[in-house]
Amino acid sequence: MNYQPNSLACCAVLSHLVLGTDEAHIGKEVFRLTASFHEPDWQELQHLANMHHVVIRALPRLSTLLERNGNRLWADYFVRIVATERARIAHAISFLKPICTSLEQAGSVVVMKSLDHWPDLGSDLDLFTDGDPAAVISIMSDLLHATMEPRSWGDRLANKWNFALPGLPELVEVHVRRLGQMGEQKLIGEALIARAITVERGDEAFRVPAPEDRIVISTLQRMFRHFYMRICDIAEISQLIADRAVDFGYLCSLGKLSGLWDGLATYRNIIRGYARQYGRSLELPSFVLSGARFANDEVRFRKSFLRIPILPHCAQLYAAELRKLVFTGQISNSLRLSLMPALATAAALREKIAGSDSGIW
Repeated sequence: MNYQPNSLACCAVLSHLVLGTDEAHIGKEVFRLTASFHEPDWQELQHLANMHHVVIRALPRLSTLLERNGNRLWADYFVRIVATERARIAHAISFLKPICTSLEQAGSVVVMKSLDHWPDLGSDLDLFTDGDPAAVISIMSDLLHATMEPRSWGDRLANKWNFALPGLPELVEVHVRRLGQMGEQKLIGEALIARAITVERGDEAFRVPAPEDRIVISTLQRMFRHFYMRICDIAEISQLIADRAVDFGYLCSLGKLSGLWDGLATYRNIIRGYARQYGRSLELPSFVLSGARFANDEVRFRKSFLRIPILPHCAQLYAAELRKLVFTGQISNSLRLSLMPALATAAALREKIAGSDSGIW
């Protein structure tokens, strides 16, 4: 019988390393959880660290603990993994600045999602621009010699393109003028551009979303598209809340105007509950807590991620967004969003038949 790695224990180890605040407790829990680990467990831990975008935040800390405990073999292994990941990140950042500079010929450019994980980096490079789609494609293809990847139905509705650049392993995903799974959110895209801030990453300056807009984008991705969360999502947003960097009043106004408020409140409540398990106490306004539809006790670790139940919870969030778009007269956006159940059904059927939802989502 093949040995099955303990994925849940690996996730708990990474959560302690990234979210934990008490060094003594972290060390104690890491040693307890890894006491019976075999080689497949350590490899699974590395795999999950990549999937959750926490390699740089978790593995150096783990390596130090392992060396302190006399486990030099795996301590050295994770040192090598971290060095490789740092080189990957540096290489990607060296491409990101010229890409942004080039796309600015077509309009304003904001780097979203990818740099939120810093000092880690996402698995692709996500950009948002208010430029003309034809100009964006021309710049990527002619100026940067990028190859356009095949577009799924979802990509077309969301108004996004993926490009492969020579010498860059990561794809560049460009969202043009629209956000949301179906491209139903134009208002949020406009706010994203208007409120963007500048940060330095890898000795380069980039325009990124303001804290509130980072939360909105993350909520769209997690609660309305993928229906799962990662450790990096919890770490990043809990840090924004702990630093008191979030204007909850503005977030509430934008959320109610866009139909996303229930999802925004629920997402932060889940993060608050999960972070509390690892020693982080986060304060949320009462109107956020009262707006949340459920908490972290509904979230389950399955297939490498923290899964959010689609039925009934996420379906109710989708319905609330659609109602708001309809009631505010956003006909085009409403029609886009109304296609989501059909697209989701088609994707599920294709995955069941062909083993992949490629070409649909």
